[in-house]
Amino acid sequence: MYPYSLMALVSAHAEDVGQEEAAPTFLETALEKFAETPATTWIAVAVMVVLALMLLLIGKTRKQWTAKAVAYAALAIALSFVLSLIRLYRMPSGGSVTPASMLPVMLFAAAFGMGPGVLAGAVLGVLQYLQGGYFLNVWQFLLDYVLAYAALGLCGLYKPLKKVKGGLYISMVIAVLCRLVSATLAGYMFWDTAFWASVVYNGFYLVPDTAICMLLAVPLHKPVLKILSSK
Repeated sequence: MYPYSLMALVSAHAEDVGQEEAAPTFLETALEKFAETPATTWIAVAVMVVLALMLLLIGKTRKQWTAKAVAYAALAIALSFVLSLIRLYRMPSGGSVTPASMLPVMLFAAAFGMGPGVLAGAVLGVLQYLQGGYFLNVWQFLLDYVLAYAALGLCGLYKPLKKVKGGLYISMVIAVLCRLVSATLAGYMFWDTAFWASVVYNGFYLVPDTAICMLLAVPLHKPVLKILSSK
């Protein structure tokens, strides 16, 4: 009996130790809760962070808003808006191929920097919504219009990339890629579209639209930037 009882005690103690070791740690619990958080929540947090960065960027560049910058911003927004009304091809659920409707705001951003460019793009996005956009909720509105078009202001990266060969075109690609990300997330979150399907759908009109912008930028960017940068 004694050996059996001793073995039983050892076995019971081992089981207790095993149960104690199996108890989840704080880190494991935190990671589990992190994994359970819906993707939409993280996207909403990301949107808020991007908005905060936009406001910070615009605030830091407020001294750049001279009368000349405001006048050229209004002109660039107006040109982009008018060109967006000319649709070479219209997608069934929103989005169109246009005759370089993004280019005026992009060139404005390239001349005046990201802060003014982001604000000009955001204003253009609101105008696009007023033109006949869709509103499901604030998050969809921000992703589909405000952030997507504000991304065009990232063409202001041309200023630090000015000495890099093809710097303007690199900044244009970065700007459009960020617009694609914003539009893709909107499609994935609010329009019941699979993520990669949303990428393909938005890329179907953004790729040719960007190609047209780049082709026209070849003869136009030097004289236009010279005019915008003149004192």
